[in-house]
Amino acid sequence: MAGLLGGTLFGRLALHPSVTEITDATERGKVINTAWRRYGLINSLSLAAVVGAWLPARLDETSARNLSERELRLARAKDVMVGAVAVTGLASMVEGIRFSRSAPGGAVPLHDGDHVTASATPEQQRRKRRVNALGIASLAADIGLAATNAALAQESFRRPPARRLVSRLRK
Repeated sequence: MAGLLGGTLFGRLALHPSVTEITDATERGKVINTAWRRYGLINSLSLAAVVGAWLPARLDETSARNLSERELRLARAKDVMVGAVAVTGLASMVEGIRFSRSAPGGAVPLHDGDHVTASATPEQQRRKRRVNALGIASLAADIGLAATNAALAQESFRRPPARRLVSRLRK
């Protein structure tokens, strides 16, 4: 989760505004698109780790038979958040690649990391709006997953494994 959330926050809050220091608009596009292409590996591995770790856990240790009602509600919320992170992350990745390929070498003319210049084609403008919307949705999903995960962890601390076993044996 750290790779997904940290990368998105760094890109949006640090990288995107900083490229305004580059005077050439197409060079800004090359830098932004190169940076996101390179970070794509980290995002992909992070997404695979989040989904790959949750699915087996959900089938065994976090199955309904092992959880309290509150833990079960949080686990279901985490199911939704993991799905949202996966969908928005993959969609953002696909649209980011399409946007990057809309100019040779990713040199889409950018005002900053979030906005194309007036010289961008209508297709580039549409793609950048989509990338931005998906990026915001992905960030919201990442934050939601982090919050849900923290709440689930706190609830689990209140009911450690030994206590869960005792409560299952009583049933």
